[in-house]
Amino acid sequence: MEKTRLPLYIEQDENGLYAVECPLLQGCYTQGETLDEALKNIREVVHLLMEEKENKDIIESYHPKEISLHTISI
Repeated sequence: MEKTRLPLYIEQDENGLYAVECPLLQGCYTQGETLDEALKNIREVVHLLMEEKENKDIIESYHPKEISLHTISI
C-alpha cells in the first residue's frame, strides 16, 4: 500500500519551539521542542483524527499533483 503524503505548515517561534499544522484536517496541529519531536507529534495527531470517518475520507481522497508554499515580504 502506498503511503499518503500530507502537507504540513511548520514554523519555529521566537522561543525555538516548532509549531506544525496539517491544513487538510480541522484541529490538526501540535508542537515540539525539536523538528523531529514536532513531526512525531503531528503523526500521532493525524492517526487519532483518522479514527473519524470524515477525516479518513479526506485523507484517502487527497491526491495532489504538486504542492508548494511560498512566502512574500511586505
